[in-house]
Amino acid sequence: MRILLVGIVGMLLLVACDTNRVYEDYQAIDPEGWHKDSLAQFQVEMEPGSDAYNLYINIRNQGDYPNSNIWLFLEVEQPDGKLLTDTVEYILAEKSGKWRGSGIGDLFDSQFIYRKNVQFEQAGAYEFRIRQGMRAQKLKGIHDVGLRIEKYNE
Repeated sequence: MRILLVGIVGMLLLVACDTNRVYEDYQAIDPEGWHKDSLAQFQVEMEPGSDAYNLYINIRNQGDYPNSNIWLFLEVEQPDGKLLTDTVEYILAEKSGKWRGSGIGDLFDSQFIYRKNVQFEQAGAYEFRIRQGMRAQKLKGIHDVGLRIEKYNE
């Protein structure tokens, strides 16, 4: 019981000490596979100002994920309705087959920079939408997709 309590307190301290984080959330992916039309959506309230931010995409994949990379289609809808679209590729495994992310058991957690030194020019809700861009109708082996926004530090 005491070990469990120490572990919980340790986790809370780690989360509380993350002073650069402005936003971080994950969307679970259907265990049957990430359908090509399914979206991971994140809505973030931002205030304009002189602060700059780094945007990250977080991927949790299982050890049986069949690819070494992942292509993603991203959309960012600004408060005024303007839509920004992008396509990105992230490498999840080395050529040797070793997963790049940190792992616990058969689950690997990777964080990839999406944009550095971003300034939000409008106040309000920004909606981030992420879709898998692989050829598979249902992409198996992706457990969660996340978005992280943190304060930019040079």
